[in-house]
Amino acid sequence: MWWRGNQLSGHCRSLFAFNRRRLSGIRNPVTKTLTKWDPEIAAEIARRHAGKEGALLPLLHDLMHEFGCVPDAAVPIAAEALNLSRAEVHGVVSFYHDFRREPAGKHLVQLCRAEACQARGGDAAAARCEAALGVAFGETRADGQVTLEPIYCLGLCASGPAALLDGAPVARLKGERLERLLAEAQR
Repeated sequence: MWWRGNQLSGHCRSLFAFNRRRLSGIRNPVTKTLTKWDPEIAAEIARRHAGKEGALLPLLHDLMHEFGCVPDAAVPIAAEALNLSRAEVHGVVSFYHDFRREPAGKHLVQLCRAEACQARGGDAAAARCEAALGVAFGETRADGQVTLEPIYCLGLCASGPAALLDGAPVARLKGERLERLLAEAQR
């Protein structure tokens, strides 16, 4: 794709690699077909994590990877398997931005909203994305084509404003580059 040739500094490259590994299992429609919600599959995923210390976040990530979201019906399954209250599981799901309750659209645009990207024109890029895609941050378009989400620091601070399109980095999002990203997200 047209944006893969970006050169990254050493610090940005290592921070980006960390974020890429962290986000890689969350949603990448190009490489993973999502499973329709099935409580039996969710229970099996939860059983794999039962009895392990600190298993809630890995369990939630596995549910996201399998289903594309952590539906409300998964909360009691996770709570029971890990001997936690439903409130504890719900609190973690609702606290972290990486977990969503509904699957994302066919394409996922995650625009960096951190201060460095905002200083480099991120607010204008955000307004253009919302207008062109027809959705606000945190929403999926009615046709299911695209979801727009905020993300905080991709490690591309010197190349901002930056975004991920279906998990792939895009930097220097101004003018023509931003328009190409928006066109790609609507295909």
